[in-house]
Amino acid sequence: MNSGHQHRVFGRRAQEHILILASGDKVRHMTVRPWMAALAFCFVGVFSIGYLLATSYLVLRDDLIGATMARQARMQHDYEDRIAALRAQVDRITSRQLLDQQVVEDKVDKLMEQQLALTSRHGKLDNLLDRAESSGLTEKNGALPAPSSPVHSFAPDIKDKRASLTGGIEAIERQLASGTPADATPDNTTLAYVPSAETVGDRADRIFSKVTLSLKDVEQDQRNRVEQLTSDAGHAASAIETVLTRFKIPVPEETAAARQEEESAIGGPYLEPESNDDFNNSLAALDGALTRLEAVRSTAEALPFRNPAIGKDVTSPFGNRRDPFLGRLALHSGIDFRFSPGERIRPTAPGKVIAAGWTGGYGNMVEVDHGNGISTRYGHMSEVLVKVGETVGRNDVIGLAGSTGRSTGTHLHYEVRQNGQAVDPVYFMNAGLKLASYIK
Repeated sequence: MNSGHQHRVFGRRAQEHILILASGDKVRHMTVRPWMAALAFCFVGVFSIGYLLATSYLVLRDDLIGATMARQARMQHDYEDRIAALRAQVDRITSRQLLDQQVVEDKVDKLMEQQLALTSRHGKLDNLLDRAESSGLTEKNGALPAPSSPVHSFAPDIKDKRASLTGGIEAIERQLASGTPADATPDNTTLAYVPSAETVGDRADRIFSKVTLSLKDVEQDQRNRVEQLTSDAGHAASAIETVLTRFKIPVPEETAAARQEEESAIGGPYLEPESNDDFNNSLAALDGALTRLEAVRSTAEALPFRNPAIGKDVTSPFGNRRDPFLGRLALHSGIDFRFSPGERIRPTAPGKVIAAGWTGGYGNMVEVDHGNGISTRYGHMSEVLVKVGETVGRNDVIGLAGSTGRSTGTHLHYEVRQNGQAVDPVYFMNAGLKLASYIK
């Protein structure tokens, strides 16, 4: 019953197909079952579909290849266009870099010229500053603002400026020397350069602007201080000249060395004058003012404007008085200062000894010639320590205090004579107080 059920389809037995193959005496037969027929049909279907697909591919292959080649050609053109654009951008960046470098080099040259000029001015100022310092212009009230360092400190040392300039320039040069343009940043996707907001030229301009302003400040400070020195030297020279004129002392217009230099050894080929800028003019003005000050100052320092006995009591002033020996009115031609026996006596100004020894009522007396018709006398010494013809300085000891000659006690008789006539030493000492800030 099972067998009959297996060969029934919907209640009816399925017919089996038998394939008979005969070859000579041999006869073979094969039963074709339904599943075998289905398998054969599927195989034929698959083969037919593959054949159709292959045939379609062969037919459409040329179109596909053409489309692929066209797409590749478009991609190649796009790539070449991109490369060309990148090359053009690199060329622009390189050109900009070269221009920036040229601009930087030009500005470096200008700054170096300015730096050399300041260095040269610093050298010229050294001598003038030494002369100004020796003239006391940096010590008296109302002169240059007193710096914490010596007077040379105001003539700026531009090493710091030079270091700043050099550091900035070296940084720029390192950027320019590197392979990467300083005004671009790499883009990871396209390897192109996107310009940044600030370029090398902008940074260089900022650095150079700072250095230039700094150097200009230095130059202006030099100029202001030179002008201040010139003004102070002129005021000091005028003050000394006023005093010298009051005492009818000839006012020297220039030093003998300068006058001799102008009057001798004149000649030579013609050369174009040096740069006549304002700063050089101010230096020339300062040099002239210092020369004038030195001339009148030298004259004043050679005159007896100082007190011969600072802190000593005056026992008898200049003028008419009752003579201690005769008891009648007589002219006292000097000032008497109280001294202790043997106390050292120094001249009030440098000069040449024209008298040394016993001189009548003066007792042991020394007379020093200071030039311009002015001399000083120191009388009543117990001992004279110099000889006629010697040149003495203001700090040299010329004798010891005593009571020789017409004297009633140990003291110093001090006289100032102008053109042989005795004048009141107080006038000279008062003038010396006014000139204390200008003479040594």
